[in-house]
This record gives sequence, C-alpha cells and structure tokens, in this order.
Amino acid sequence: MTVNDDVFTDWKNREEIAESMIPIIGRLHREKDVTVLLHSRSLVNKSVVSILKTHRFARQIAGEELSVTETMPFLQALTTLDLGPSQIDLGMLASTYRADDRGLSVEEFTARAVVGATGENKLERRSAQDVVLYGFGRIGRLVARLLIEKASGNGLRLKAIVVRGGGDDDLVKRASLLRRDSIHGQFQGTITVDEANNKLVVNGNEITVIYSNDPSEVDYTEYGIKDAILIDNTGKWRDREGLSKHLRPGIAKVVLTAPGKGDVPNIVHGVNHDMIKPDEQIISCASCTTNAIVPPLKAMEDEYGVLRGHVETVHSFTNDQNLLDNYHKADRRGRSAPLNMVITETGAASAVAKALPDLQAKITGSSIRVPVPDVSIAILNLQLKRETNRDEVLDYLRDISLTSPLKRQIDFTDSPDAVSSDFIGSRHASIVDAGATKVDGDNAILYLWYDNEFGYSCQVVRVVQYISGVEYPTFPAPAA
Repeated sequence: MTVNDDVFTDWKNREEIAESMIPIIGRLHREKDVTVLLHSRSLVNKSVVSILKTHRFARQIAGEELSVTETMPFLQALTTLDLGPSQIDLGMLASTYRADDRGLSVEEFTARAVVGATGENKLERRSAQDVVLYGFGRIGRLVARLLIEKASGNGLRLKAIVVRGGGDDDLVKRASLLRRDSIHGQFQGTITVDEANNKLVVNGNEITVIYSNDPSEVDYTEYGIKDAILIDNTGKWRDREGLSKHLRPGIAKVVLTAPGKGDVPNIVHGVNHDMIKPDEQIISCASCTTNAIVPPLKAMEDEYGVLRGHVETVHSFTNDQNLLDNYHKADRRGRSAPLNMVITETGAASAVAKALPDLQAKITGSSIRVPVPDVSIAILNLQLKRETNRDEVLDYLRDISLTSPLKRQIDFTDSPDAVSSDFIGSRHASIVDAGATKVDGDNAILYLWYDNEFGYSCQVVRVVQYISGVEYPTFPAPAA
C-alpha cells in the first residue's frame, strides 16, 4: 500500500467516525438539551465534512490537530451519563485529558469533568422562554435564525414578530428574506407561510406576525404570549422612556440591539452581563463594535494594564447609508456606500466606560465605512502599563480564546491569508488576527475581525439566554 493509499484510508476511517457522531450529537441535543462543542464551536446539525473541518481547525487555534478518533470516546462516554441542560466541549475534554496524570479512564475523566451536569446538581429542563422580535431587518432576521436553531431544546421560543404593514404579499416577502440571504446564505430548515392566520411555520415552530406602527397598540396576551422578552431591532427608541413603550401586557423585559442612552445599561456578554439586576426590565446590548473591542480590551487590562487606547474601525457599510448620493442628515453618510470609503463617527469608544467602569484608561475612537457588505475590523492601539513582546501577547490571547470565560467572545486566527469574507458567520464577538498583531515594548496594536451582523446577533441571544435563566453551564468549566 502506498503513502497516498494510507492517507486516503485514514480519511475514510475518520469520515465513518464523524458520520457515526451525528446521531449521538443529535440525540443529546433533542433529548437532554446538551449542546456538543469543539473548542466553543457547536457540532449540532453539522455535516460529516463540517465536523472533520472543525477538528482540523483546532490545530490553528490550539496548536494541535484533534482527530475524531480522539474525541469520539468522550462523546460515547457522555451517552452513559445522566446529563442535564448544558454545553459540553469535546475539545476541552480531550486536551485536558492529555494533561491529566491521574490515570483515569476516559469514562471516569468525563464523568468528573462534567460534574454539575450530572447527579444531584443536574439542571432541570424548564419551560421555554417566550421571545418577541420587534423589527425584522438585518439583525432581526439573524436573531430569528438563532432563536429557531435553539427551539429544539427548551430554552428560547420565538413566538412573534412585530412589523409595520407592507402591503400585498407582505408575509410571503418577509418569509423569503428569512429563507434567503445574500451574505449569510440559505436558511437551514423549512418555512411555510400561513397567510390566513398571519403565521410563519419554521421548522415546526409557529411564529405569529403582528402588524403595528406603535408599541402601545399591542396586547401580546391576545396572542398567547406571556412574560416574554422583547428584542427591539429598530433602534427607533434608545432611552428608557421610549423603550418602556414596549412593556405591554405579555412583555416582561426589553432588550435593545443598539447602544442605549441615559441610564439604560449597556451589556457586553462575557464582560458585564452578570451585573444585570434581576428586576431590570430594560437593557441594551450596545453596538457590534463595542462587543468586538470590550472583551479583548478587558483581557489586556487584566494581564497588562492599559494606560490609554485608540480604536479605529474599518466597518462594512450599513442600511442607514445611501446606495447612491442623496440627502442624509448625518455628515458624509449621504454619499454612495458601495462606491466610497466614508469617514464617520463611532460611539464604541465612549461605550467602553459603561461596559468596563473600572477601566481608568481613556479610549478614543473613529470609524471608516468601506464598500463591503459584512465583516469589519477594529484596530485597537493600546499603551500598556508594562512592557511585553509579541509572542507573549499572542500566547496569552490564544489561551484566552481557548480556556477562559471569554472564549465565546474572543476567537483567534493565525492564517497568513485571512481576509474579511473568511469571518462571515463567525459566532464570536471578535477574532484576534495573530499575523497582523504588533507589539513594541509597552505598545500593542491588535487587529480584531468581527462579523458585525451574525457575531453581534450571537451576543444578543447570549444576553437573552442569561436574563431568561436558560444560559446553561459549559463543561469542562473554563478557567477563571
């Protein structure tokens, strides 16, 4: 047998193992509300090739390639445990098992690593949390995709979408925009339009479409909705007074997908979400850029201290700009978005103080809109409190992306050919580009990619999960 034959045989063996993993992952998700991860990347509803690629990608972020032959025994061990709702990371299990010197079997090690998901400490599956989307634009439709994806467990349930009436075939057109997206691709599932009842049936879930021009007109209890979390994707109201209009019968809390004004808490999941007061009814998820810069900024502050910083965002164009030159109330944004780089303002730097109130460093910011439809990059230029070097910073940030409580927010890439389109669909708030990172003494310049649509939507859903009590624990637990 030749070397090429050996390689091909190994590939076929791994294909067979990955194929056998799919039904196990599916049963754990459906029956026990367990999401199986590999280094923070979900393996639920993934194809054979996707599972193999995710394992190979582990080499880039963890410095070592994982094989399905290594992770399959841990997955099989999970099937023998009395698991509760949780997220279990096979990559973390395999890597920590390698370093363990207690001589435990895979089964013993797995049982100990997921303690808290088993036995007396097992979380009980609870009734689904009703969610309402107010507005159905770019963020609204992506949040809808994520909520529908999570409806297979007992976590979040999208019950209704509130929109302004759009004339004939409105429901059909909105369903079509959910089904097909020029950037994020086809929706993975089935969508049926029930025009007679103003409903969309998506992957078996009935979602009522409510037409209204004014939040104060809607009584959500009439649609069987109770104690729901409403996500405002319009950005029309950003202060407490305006957002309070949503607190109608059937709505318990309001989450804004834009920076909040006044005393509205601006929340970046992973950084300050645990500061939300239980009785707080109105919160903001800040902006996509704030979510991109705050987690790595916190990581750098924790390890090195930050004296001052500046963030320059190179941001994809958005719907509030014009396709062709036309009037716009803001400076420069009236000029054609697909044809120009447009200097504009960003409130992300000033929002840092709300998410990181203990950070004393002054952070300034500016932004340039560029002719790409999605994925942006933030260039974070920091003066640190102590000197360091590039290798130390990269090793630290790589470890943060793998094992820390910020691993769902911060990703890491050392690909020499990475460009913006590579990060479409990233579920992280930001991705550290190792190749572009510069460090000179006490000065560090980080290049942070972020999918300003999908990555941000994932952060929004994480906040909603947290405030509704369905943000399940991850095992093995990340290092504090």
